[in-house]
Amino acid sequence: MSNTDDSTAQLRAPFWRHLLAMVYDLFLIIPLLMVTSGLLLAIHGPAETATARSVPAWQQWGLAYVALIAFYGTFWRQKGQTLGMQAWRVKLVSSRQASKVTWNQAAARVTVASIPFVLALMPYLVFDVNNAGLWIYISTAVIASSGFWWRFANTERLYLHDLATHSELRLIPARKKA
Repeated sequence: MSNTDDSTAQLRAPFWRHLLAMVYDLFLIIPLLMVTSGLLLAIHGPAETATARSVPAWQQWGLAYVALIAFYGTFWRQKGQTLGMQAWRVKLVSSRQASKVTWNQAAARVTVASIPFVLALMPYLVFDVNNAGLWIYISTAVIASSGFWWRFANTERLYLHDLATHSELRLIPARKKA
């Protein structure tokens, strides 16, 4: 499929396809984040005890964001798809006139999509994770998934990060077998 195809002729990708594509992409993202953590550990050196941090949290989060933006931006700028999206025939298209998703859209999409996850972690700055009550875990899950539930709350059926970046996920037709 070329970049000049009319994206409005394609159906929106179903929620379940997007979830499965994200699970596939986790198999690439987790090792990527392990490498970034390893780089920071090589720079700062190991901690003396398991309770002490040798790498400042802001550096670890900052490098993780850069790595995620580079990962998604590279895939989305080339074909509009990560490997997981290719497996589940999902493609990210720009709602604007541009044929490809821009780097600004990719960076904004990653940032806006991660805001609910970051907000969900805030209660753990106050409460001990090991001794937190069930209500903390439930409220965290609700907050973390709120960006995805937004899709079911609006009439256009777009995620919050779709609306913020003027992009959306489309379903690609199956390839015809020769």
